[in-house]
Amino acid sequence: MRGLVTAGETMGLLVQSTPGVPRAGEAMAFGIGGSESNVAIGVRRLGVPAVWIGRLGDDAAGALVRRELRAEQVEAAATTDPAPTGLMIRWRPAPQRGRVEYFRQGSAGSHLCASDIPDALVADAAVFHASGITLALGDDPARAIAHAVAVARAAGVTVSFDLNYRRALWDETAAAPALTAAVAQSDVVFAGAQEAAIVTGTIDPLESALALEALGPTQVIITLGAAGCLARIDHTTHEVPALSVAVLDTVGAGDAFVAGYLAELVLGAPVERRLATAVAAGALAVTVSGDWEGMPDRRSLELLGQVEPVVR
Repeated sequence: MRGLVTAGETMGLLVQSTPGVPRAGEAMAFGIGGSESNVAIGVRRLGVPAVWIGRLGDDAAGALVRRELRAEQVEAAATTDPAPTGLMIRWRPAPQRGRVEYFRQGSAGSHLCASDIPDALVADAAVFHASGITLALGDDPARAIAHAVAVARAAGVTVSFDLNYRRALWDETAAAPALTAAVAQSDVVFAGAQEAAIVTGTIDPLESALALEALGPTQVIITLGAAGCLARIDHTTHEVPALSVAVLDTVGAGDAFVAGYLAELVLGAPVERRLATAVAAGALAVTVSGDWEGMPDRRSLELLGQVEPVVR
């Protein structure tokens, strides 16, 4: 099966174990995190092959990224870089509230360049997926994504783009033209309402979806958190409500949503199935702590609608 190929930065991740003011000697959980690899893990768990392209340092964090992706059966097309693997720290000032600090300037992942992109892998994919995070890392990563998109479009590969705006990396003035250009080169676009406004100038979901659609993509999905999503697919509007779940950690919900949609797209599912799986995947992700650990598999999706809490 032709699957998903994505490119970006994956980092080591430290998470404050107990909410509140950090205390000396407090335990921190160490793992990995990165939007593009999160999506790759998500689609792989749903039965679609996935490849992640990036750069990693020759260090413990880089080795952990490789091991975790291998364990999730995601192929890592990763170049080893002399710079260290980036690091992010997620503080938890209160339950269900987080604050992220990045230590990625000059990191291995920020050195991603066009020569790191295996053209044959991209050209053989069903979907190439990228996000605005990589565009914000610098000129070389942005050129790497532009190169991959050009290869994908020339080969007839569907191009997917998540705006994924991070104000810690760039301001809206710098982001707007780059995000607009990326949307115009994409077939499928994902954005939160506030992110979409950077390009469209409006937070109204339907107005934003129509404005993004006018730039070229045939599939535009506006995620609305607890309100579900609104989509414009092939010039038709779809609205899907969110599912009611007990929220533990909202980190990774957007990536799970994207993974659910793209997995079904690769498998040729109809629009209604794509959106339903996306909403369900996002809902399940928030019931588990972690960036990608809550990405559901097919069995988890089936159990979501079960009334009995235990299957015997």
